[in-house]
Amino acid sequence: MMSQPLILAPRYRLDDEINWLEGIDPSRRYWLAVNGDRQLKVVIPGLCVTSSQELKDAILKFRGLQPQEKMVIKRPFGQLIIHCVSVNCYAIEARVEGALAWHLFDKETIESFLLTSHPDWVPSPRDVELGRKLLELAFEQPAYAV
Repeated sequence: MMSQPLILAPRYRLDDEINWLEGIDPSRRYWLAVNGDRQLKVVIPGLCVTSSQELKDAILKFRGLQPQEKMVIKRPFGQLIIHCVSVNCYAIEARVEGALAWHLFDKETIESFLLTSHPDWVPSPRDVELGRKLLELAFEQPAYAV
């Protein structure tokens, strides 16, 4: 009998020694190397706003999260769910090889992610390529079921 692999997601921090953040593409999706493994990546939909006020409201909502509460950010293609696990420990859900995993982050890292949704934020040229890569993958998928 084949079983699902056990995926353990460590607590990522901006000052980690392992390079876990691949980038943040122009549509504000977060590209992560799971456990720092470049062969095992996840793409998580991030916050996308149209105004500075909307960003401020989202950050204040995030800062108000208490342990056991969650914040759901809906996107056209998916959603971002941030769980407050405990003080300064937050989890973001993402599937890794079919298994649901919670990737753990500190407050500073989540706030940094959210700040990239500012309307004036400009991704690096490398991060623009991540967005193109996801589009290429989408075009490889069948448009309809046969």
